[in-house]
Amino acid sequence: MSKTIKRHFLREKETEEILQELSHKLNVDTEQLLGSEPSMELAETQLTEIFIVNGKPILARLNNILSPTLLFAEILPFLPKIIVDMGAIPYICSGADLMVPGIVQIHGDFKEDDILLIADERHEKPLAIGIALFDLQYVRKLKRGKVVRNIHYVGDKLWNLLKKMI
Repeated sequence: MSKTIKRHFLREKETEEILQELSHKLNVDTEQLLGSEPSMELAETQLTEIFIVNGKPILARLNNILSPTLLFAEILPFLPKIIVDMGAIPYICSGADLMVPGIVQIHGDFKEDDILLIADERHEKPLAIGIALFDLQYVRKLKRGKVVRNIHYVGDKLWNLLKKMI
């Protein structure tokens, strides 16, 4: 990931718009998670926008998709979660999309294009944020193929940039 091009605080109206988009996309009460008047900064890089809420880089816009980062621990329990076997971990943490054979369990319901959390089977530690390629009912019927597009994972360029920011 490239250097930060510019970083500035967002106006209250801009903050509200981002939080409404997040609330709508993830079906969560952002006020309950972040407080009634969160302070939001925008750090723009050549490849992404990072939203720093109350001093913590918890949101990113990746390829025009607003998504929580893996550092947004408060929201991760609200996301549908796919547990993967230990053999899938090196692939997921290298940026590979999630394939059906790597799935051990699925917690929560989701539709195509929903944001999902991918976690390991041993400790259920967050490994990646992905986008569902299909509805849950269709995924359950599949025997092979990709089911989740990996958009942010432990060790990627965004992860490394976020770690430097905290």
